[in-house]
Amino acid sequence: MISVEEARAIISGTIKDFGISSVDLDDAVGRVLREDFSADRDFPPYNRVTMDGIAIHTDSFEPGKAFPIAGVAAAGAPQLSLQSTEHCLEVMTGAILPTGCNAVIRYEDLLISEGTAQVQLEKVNPGQNIHDKGEDRLEGSLVVKSGRVLSPAEIGVAATIGKAMIKVSRLPETIIISTGDELVTVDQQPLPYQIRRSNVHRLKATLKQFNIEAATEHLVDDLDVVTNRLKAIIEEKELILLSGGVSKGKFDYLPEALDRLGVKKLFHRIAQRPGKPFWFGQAPNGALVFALPGNPVSSFMCTQIYLLPWLKSCLGLPASPQPFGVLQKDILFKPDLTYFAQVKITYDKAGKILAHPVEGNGSGDLANLVDADAFIEIPRGKNEFAAGEIYPLHFYR
Repeated sequence: MISVEEARAIISGTIKDFGISSVDLDDAVGRVLREDFSADRDFPPYNRVTMDGIAIHTDSFEPGKAFPIAGVAAAGAPQLSLQSTEHCLEVMTGAILPTGCNAVIRYEDLLISEGTAQVQLEKVNPGQNIHDKGEDRLEGSLVVKSGRVLSPAEIGVAATIGKAMIKVSRLPETIIISTGDELVTVDQQPLPYQIRRSNVHRLKATLKQFNIEAATEHLVDDLDVVTNRLKAIIEEKELILLSGGVSKGKFDYLPEALDRLGVKKLFHRIAQRPGKPFWFGQAPNGALVFALPGNPVSSFMCTQIYLLPWLKSCLGLPASPQPFGVLQKDILFKPDLTYFAQVKITYDKAGKILAHPVEGNGSGDLANLVDADAFIEIPRGKNEFAAGEIYPLHFYR
């Protein structure tokens, strides 16, 4: 049995880049950009009108002056030209500024009557209400650097520069496999000795946050069936998540099946609670196997503490700063194990994170997870942990 720190180090040693793929612009939110976005032309590409009103040349401005309207410049229309500085042109927001003009006056500052616009301002400045060509970015300049997580802001930039397809970190081919004869599908009515499959759906939902659409499968408790099916799966998938079948029970066949298939065991069992039976290994073809305990809280905790940090690193997602919480109630924990206790989070007036332990009924108490917000990591080395002490937090909501 290894320590939590050793398990983290071993898993970190398998971090890999799954390469680059191209996705449609509309499917790229949340993905990690793997190319630079550069301006394909000046931003904006022309002197852009920013207010509905009239365009004039300030050399002809006088307070209260009335300008005859010589035409209308609409957004999306070719550029007009002001032939006489004694006249003006009506202009719409987004239109290209007509030549011969150097300022825009809002409709709110005008009186328009019988084809003339009388200015109701004492002063008009050159450049007023005009977004200058290239003011935001010049053609060829870097707008978004590779490695950024794409938000709607970056999607807007991509559309502006004509990126219909975007290069992003490729997602691993993934499958989630549940095991156990006691499990039935969600739409079935369980018999008194059965339960519904929950871990597979929780894992699938977790991976969807990273845009991974994982396949799912269920294997019965039969060593030959498990071994034969895993052989095919290992050849097809890059990331294999197993749920259950890794403890010391008579029907926990996964460790033996994986050994038969030449999957190298990197560790089995961690000195922690919950989640002690966690098994981790790598197939000869490089496929990674996270064999999570079947108890739902154990599986959930191992996913948060080990799988997600590994996956974020593989995809190039930025690491978040480690938050710490102030324990709000004494915890007595005698086993020589790292303890991941469930806590509810509140904040004091100074913004300090307060961690309130939420007692459940063990690693099978899935319902208790909805009453908490995070795990607080209580280290080995002592039995009593007092309110006011500070420990690392792992948020799951």
